[in-house]
Amino acid sequence: MFKYLIRRLLFSLPVLLAITIIVFALVELAPGDVVDYFRSPETQMTEESAAQLRARFGLDQPVPVRYLNWLGSVLQGDLGYRFVDGRPVAQVIGQRLGATTLLVGSALVIGIVIGVPLGVFTSLRQYSSWDFFLTGVSFLGISMPAFIAGIFGLYVFAIKLNLFPTGGMRPVDHAPSLFESLHYLALPAFILGLQHIAQYMRYTRFSMLEVIRSDYVTTARAKGLTEQAITWRHVVRNAILPVVTVIGFSIPGLVVGAVFTETIFSWPGMGTLYLDAVRGRDVPLLMGMNLVIAAAVLLVNIATDLAYAVVDPRIRYD
Repeated sequence: MFKYLIRRLLFSLPVLLAITIIVFALVELAPGDVVDYFRSPETQMTEESAAQLRARFGLDQPVPVRYLNWLGSVLQGDLGYRFVDGRPVAQVIGQRLGATTLLVGSALVIGIVIGVPLGVFTSLRQYSSWDFFLTGVSFLGISMPAFIAGIFGLYVFAIKLNLFPTGGMRPVDHAPSLFESLHYLALPAFILGLQHIAQYMRYTRFSMLEVIRSDYVTTARAKGLTEQAITWRHVVRNAILPVVTVIGFSIPGLVVGAVFTETIFSWPGMGTLYLDAVRGRDVPLLMGMNLVIAAAVLLVNIATDLAYAVVDPRIRYD
């Protein structure tokens, strides 16, 4: 397993280099430049002042030189400084990363813990009333965008029923207890994971139905094994690998959905910070956040590959 991990990390280095090139190129292709951030209708900036400002930020150098300078700073852990207040970008991202990781991780756990067992449940009761009902609910969950689900959940459960806080991560007047922290986390995490509960349930059901009809399952029944042993030892273990793939591919969607969920519920994470950076044309912060998010998705893909190796040991020796 350790050699497999090392091999996957080495294969990811060229991908990470390509990510840095793409992040830098996207900023270069965007209209305007850093000088536009410092222009205002009240003051007129002369071309000489604009040229001095471009020279200060190194914009007068060729694009390859600027990329190499930025890459060298990134390798040293320096993502630059915000235009708004001059704080280090790495420090700002570090302050918000934990909140987003908590929200996305909780939504992922909710999706797996609820969606996968429901998929197993419906596959074992194909064409029953439970199957039709849960399948219909899953179609509704998959088709509902995150911002619609967030607004609906906020209105019903927080405003009308007053079961959950309307926003924030913790009380503002005292240190929260564990129960209070979970109370603030529950609604946004469930709303963010709602679409993925439906998605995991659907794919688990499809995968289970394919495996149930396999010849070796029929052979196991002919040998006299109990239905419980057949389900958990043979069907679920062989049906879970495609589901692991779906879970890994859905995590970037969770990150995107977190932008809307954090905005609706005033969750102090990366999503609201990203919107602030876009509105303020804060280029260093945008580049730093894009790089961190892309690297996190790359690490998730590596973790998904490791999960393959755990579920199916044959992959380790490929």
